[in-house]
Amino acid sequence: MVLKTGKVGIFQLRLKKYPLKSKILIGKKVKEICRKNRVKFLVNDDPKLAKKLNADGCHLGQNDINVNDARSIIGNKIIGVTCHNSIKFAKFAIKAKASYLAFGAFFPSKTKRTKYQASIKNLKEASKLTKIPLVAIGGINPQNYKKLLLNKAKFLAISSYIWKNKKYKPLKAIERFK
Repeated sequence: MVLKTGKVGIFQLRLKKYPLKSKILIGKKVKEICRKNRVKFLVNDDPKLAKKLNADGCHLGQNDINVNDARSIIGNKIIGVTCHNSIKFAKFAIKAKASYLAFGAFFPSKTKRTKYQASIKNLKEASKLTKIPLVAIGGINPQNYKKLLLNKAKFLAISSYIWKNKKYKPLKAIERFK
């Protein structure tokens, strides 16, 4: 499947509008695929679901519970935090000992409407504050990703280019990142 490229290190299950039963069913299947391919499996927004699925961790948005409360649910697992374009949010997440900080959107995205525009400056500023990995999110494709990696992003969160690509199926889309 897609993961044989060796380019996927973490897979985030992001099923916003699905009922809990469906999330559990899909989550179990995705977790198994991730385990077989040695890919970390995270659940978006929901530490309780992450615990139920025995995921490797969860990702929290600014409107979700805080890192400390999430940690009390899932224990010492990966907890990433969305910082949008805010160094203030990053400082809170650093203090709470988040596992990674996610900034974005860097570019227009098909996944969701973007309220916040992140910049290379955000990555550079955050990298001066911490050694916690920085993740770039939003509209990332084979034409623009290198600039992010060359400017302190450790990971890239890529969704629409892979899953909503009209030209390439997921495996081919991933292979385009050289």
